[in-house]
Amino acid sequence: MTTRKITGALMILGGLGLLSAGPTLADEHAAMMTLAQHAGMAAKGGDIATVHQHLHHVLNCLVGEGGEGFDAAAGNPCAKAGGAIPQASDPKMKTKLEKAAGDARMGIASNDLDTARKAAMDVQADLK
Repeated sequence: MTTRKITGALMILGGLGLLSAGPTLADEHAAMMTLAQHAGMAAKGGDIATVHQHLHHVLNCLVGEGGEGFDAAAGNPCAKAGGAIPQASDPKMKTKLEKAAGDARMGIASNDLDTARKAAMDVQADLK
């Protein structure tokens, strides 16, 4: 393959985000799927610790490292994608994600199982 063809292929791959060090569209899609999955697990959690754990996962995915309420000890299943809120460029999407983060924070703050599970269901609705 000639240098010209290699350079052209690299430019195409770079334009598709495949050479980017940052998150790709596939990462963002995976993060949204992870958010929905963990919100669902929180909503079905049988005890407060399980609900809190999954709501923390949701919050960590939403806000990213350093975001309000981020808790590294809780785990971050979206670490590769970064925070969904800081990356949101569409104002409507950003508002939707911020609402979900607020609902997740409310669920985490509650020690009542039903209240925390309701907050998780609200997060699910926010993400639709």
